[in-house]
Amino acid sequence: MTAEASEAGPREGSAAAGAGSPSGRSREPGEDRPLRIALLTYKGNPFCGGQGVYVRHLSRELVRLGHRVEVIGAQPYPVLDEGEDLKGLSLTELPSLDLYRQPDPFRTPGREEYRDWIDAIEVATMWTGGFPEPLTFSLRARRHLRARRGDFDVVHDNQTLGYGLLGDMGAPLVTTIHHPVTVDRRLELEAAESRKRRASLRRWYAFTRMQRRVARRLPSVLTVSGTSRQEIVDQLGVSRDRVHVVHIGADTELFSPDPSVPQVPGRIVTTSSADVPLKGLVFLVEALAKVRTEHPGAHLVVVGKRPQDGPVAQAIARHGLGNAVEFVKGVSDAELVALVRSAEVACVPSLYEGFSLPAAEAMATGTPLLATTGGAVPEVAGPDGETCLAVPPGDAGALAVGLGRLLGDPELRVRLGRAGRERVLGRFTWAKAAEGTVARYREAIAASAGPAARRATAGGDDRSGALTGTGTAVGDARSTTPAAGREAGGTATAVQVTDVDSDRESRATC
Repeated sequence: MTAEASEAGPREGSAAAGAGSPSGRSREPGEDRPLRIALLTYKGNPFCGGQGVYVRHLSRELVRLGHRVEVIGAQPYPVLDEGEDLKGLSLTELPSLDLYRQPDPFRTPGREEYRDWIDAIEVATMWTGGFPEPLTFSLRARRHLRARRGDFDVVHDNQTLGYGLLGDMGAPLVTTIHHPVTVDRRLELEAAESRKRRASLRRWYAFTRMQRRVARRLPSVLTVSGTSRQEIVDQLGVSRDRVHVVHIGADTELFSPDPSVPQVPGRIVTTSSADVPLKGLVFLVEALAKVRTEHPGAHLVVVGKRPQDGPVAQAIARHGLGNAVEFVKGVSDAELVALVRSAEVACVPSLYEGFSLPAAEAMATGTPLLATTGGAVPEVAGPDGETCLAVPPGDAGALAVGLGRLLGDPELRVRLGRAGRERVLGRFTWAKAAEGTVARYREAIAASAGPAARRATAGGDDRSGALTGTGTAVGDARSTTPAAGREAGGTATAVQVTDVDSDRESRATC
């Protein structure tokens, strides 16, 4: 019997909901057998962005429950945990053309690199300023899984939401949507400073139209918070009864308190992408400038890439904070944990989050948290004054007041740190996430056996004629040749190279 079978019955919206049969009914024979799981991820870097973190930790805990997990991913390839207890975990590389790799992002491949019509779509979309990877990965994944029909009991897609998922995947499909990317699109457009910039962003985010269409037709959607569930219903038009909340969490063994690590006076730590407006880093920099008038030793360590220009760089220069703001990138797990433990305050200044792993991880170390109420952050961080200090998003003054309170009150820091750790242990662990996810797998497998489910999910193949991000029908894309693509996209290539903004380059390489 697998570990999740020993848990009590579930409740809707709980990470623990996967422990047993989701409906509370008695199990049928074989219902708790180990599953063969294909876990898809079109981007798997666990050191940049939440999708890679999700795949790494969820796959590990699924295997520990007794299941076999094959992660199927594209560049940057996922990094998976290893160990004697993880022999059921493997990685299959499903390569793209890797158009955003460093040090030559937005490159034009050589003729010898083209393998098929999907590669031609990938290059043509990039040439015209779009982001092709969700579409092209989904097409490659469907082809790969069809050729391996019978190898898996369930296919779990990690927010690809490409047209390829609408066809026959060879096994029942479950999809995780962390939050709708339409939220990122809206916030970036609001922050855009010119018409040219807005036009560029609209083209880059053209894939969100595809994601809306796909999401509405998916049979089973998982998401990480109640806030994200509502956004998926409202913005993507997915039926509420097909969206299930399974909270994710922190690695509470790694992110744990260690009294032997000395705290650095005045240190504030945050994990944030400086060039993504919804992360709200510019407001934290403004708050730091304010709080240093009363706490001159206050300084900020940002886990992320230092911006060379843009609002954050301008704010740092304007307030003379060059020596008070440090950016660190590419840190190991151990280095990240040590950094969070050394801080007097951890801060999540986001305008919106679908969950907020940085909040859960900071709380798990016992570091007191100052967080905004943007998106799902309050679901993770908990009540103001009990497990964190909470402030409105986009309010530098409120952030400064919160920082001042925490930096000036050691007893408050200790109390919030302890309460935050207890909250994470009780609600947000990867083991609970895996249990909840397996319950939804079993529901999807059971539903796929019914004739109505087969009719609902039938149809669609590589000639579906669904529109790509470039406005070309997938069915017609087979005839696209590399030479023709270069001819058609020659002018667009020059435009794209000169119009690439640092935030999109950063996102593409994550």
